[in-house]
Amino acid sequence: MKYIVVLGDGMADYPVPELGGKTPLQVANKPNIDLLARKGETGLVKTVPDGMKPGSDVANLAVMGYDPLKCYTGRSPLEALSMGVRLKDDDIAVRCNLVTLSDEEDYEDKTMVDYSGGEISTKEAAELMACIQDAFGDELHEFIAGVSYRHCMVRHHSVTGTIYTPPHDISDKPIKGYLPGGKYGAEVLDMMKRSYDILKDHPVNVKRIKEGKHPANSIWLWGEGTRPALESFKARWGLNGAVISAVDLVKGIGMGAGMKVIEVAGATANYNTDFSGKAKAAVEALAEGADYVYIHMEAPDECGHQGDVEHKIYSIEQIDEKVVKYIVAEMERRDMDYSMLIMPDHPTPLKLKTHVSDPVPYVLYRRGDEGNGAAYDEENAKLSGKYYASGEELAKHFLRGE
Repeated sequence: MKYIVVLGDGMADYPVPELGGKTPLQVANKPNIDLLARKGETGLVKTVPDGMKPGSDVANLAVMGYDPLKCYTGRSPLEALSMGVRLKDDDIAVRCNLVTLSDEEDYEDKTMVDYSGGEISTKEAAELMACIQDAFGDELHEFIAGVSYRHCMVRHHSVTGTIYTPPHDISDKPIKGYLPGGKYGAEVLDMMKRSYDILKDHPVNVKRIKEGKHPANSIWLWGEGTRPALESFKARWGLNGAVISAVDLVKGIGMGAGMKVIEVAGATANYNTDFSGKAKAAVEALAEGADYVYIHMEAPDECGHQGDVEHKIYSIEQIDEKVVKYIVAEMERRDMDYSMLIMPDHPTPLKLKTHVSDPVPYVLYRRGDEGNGAAYDEENAKLSGKYYASGEELAKHFLRGE
């Protein structure tokens, strides 16, 4: 048996007024997912344990069948793994976004205009992060460039205890009430303030402004954590696993769990990603010996953060047409027994532009299922009456039939 997870990050939502009170999942044209939902099983699952923040780190760990309450040590360390950073016991990894802040004179009076720095390109970001490393890199601090706006700071010989706020939680809000505090709060805030002076007139940003793009004019630090220690996926579930994602976080989880991380040329973390490329890579991985493939697509989440209704619907439709349809057809053509789990990790409601911890709808289809259920959306999943209290419980049902 082959196991396939199609993870539409942030795909679930709340009713949207401009969609007639329906959600993007209810409006999107997704005949392939709906067919599997009608034939298979739908329900709700709680992926974010009580007391934990609804981040993609926590939620994706849960979907993969881990208990975040036992194994979670922070978001940035998982991303650092994907960047090739090997943390020591007394290292702290911190996520470093390149963001767009408004231009008020005092830093504290600025507003979070864009947590992604206008979806800055990786090449442009590398230039800016080189300047940040030159300015702040020392025996304690190291800045490592990542992909697009997502980067990392490692603070050596340190401990946790700094208070941070994810920038995507405060889109369009004044930053004054969300600045760093706690252990190293004053030091971190000083770096963020100085970064604005360094980056605002950088040639990369001058060019971006001329092109009508948001400048990436400040760093924003958040998501601290220590070196992760995940049980291997093979030891936990007895399966050879693979991960396909454009996001360092999910790739880092895969690496930490000893899974094969598959790179797909043209894969981005937005709606312009190569959906077909991810689907083809998944099928080939299964044909070459993988027992389990986790296909992560960030697009719906990014659109939720941006309040982009049109492209959130588009992303769902692309997942249906380019990923689910292709994989089902290929698995049938190759006569391979399979089970497929389709779900988000958490909701990212368009009206909130950030994550929430509500239970999410899932579809579980096993080859040969011939049920007579309903289409896939939040409401039908709720009406099904099926509910799992954790991602680990759903994983046991999915992978072991429990």
